[in-house]
Amino acid sequence: MLFERIEMQGAGDVSLCAYILDSSGEMPNMAKRPAILVCPGGGYHFCSDREAEPVAMEFMTQGYNAFVLRYSVKEASEWPNPLTDAENAMEIIKKRADEWNIDSDKIAVIGFSAGGHLACALSVMGRIRPNAAILGYPCILDSINPILANDPPSLDSYVSEETPPTFIFASSDDGCVPIEHSLQYASALAKEKIPFEMHIFNGGGHGFSVANHTVCSTKESQANTKLASRWVKMCMDWLNKTFDI
Repeated sequence: MLFERIEMQGAGDVSLCAYILDSSGEMPNMAKRPAILVCPGGGYHFCSDREAEPVAMEFMTQGYNAFVLRYSVKEASEWPNPLTDAENAMEIIKKRADEWNIDSDKIAVIGFSAGGHLACALSVMGRIRPNAAILGYPCILDSINPILANDPPSLDSYVSEETPPTFIFASSDDGCVPIEHSLQYASALAKEKIPFEMHIFNGGGHGFSVANHTVCSTKESQANTKLASRWVKMCMDWLNKTFDI
């Protein structure tokens, strides 16, 4: 496996970590691999470690090359700086697709909470858009702006026929990002006839990431997120089908 950290131009301390799996003649189906760009959450105040490398590792087990974007946060997160960071990350992945054995038509983005807002923004207004979007308990509506570090726009009104297929997951007891964010975005996707799948779990709270022992701080929190952990397999099945893998 190749690991490379790329320092990027940006308003803040921006970097892209690339996790590139080895190629082998024994695995001809993976001569060209799909890829996933990971946008951690953190309210645009920071980029959560819990929603970064652990997420990348899950997708790598399914044969995806993975990229973790640490985008502009805090004072540097004035909109659209984070979106510019995500667009630049996509441009890097596309430009180096041959070098990294990536199928440039099978690049997805996944984001959590505020990172979900960023992933969603990339999918509905980015100058370089992903082929699929995965949104975990995403911030969508500007009604949540008081708790974010910047003043990002609502995104449901930007859904169009150019929006890629989307997978959404969240929990009904999320005490940070109201479930209406996911529901209203799903409604916008349905209105534009964009293929999507959504799962609202009965438990998990907010910020459960991949919901296993690697990211849960206590056994109690792991037990509370057990049902929500099913999103990982559900998402993999959906994405593999979407990418015809």
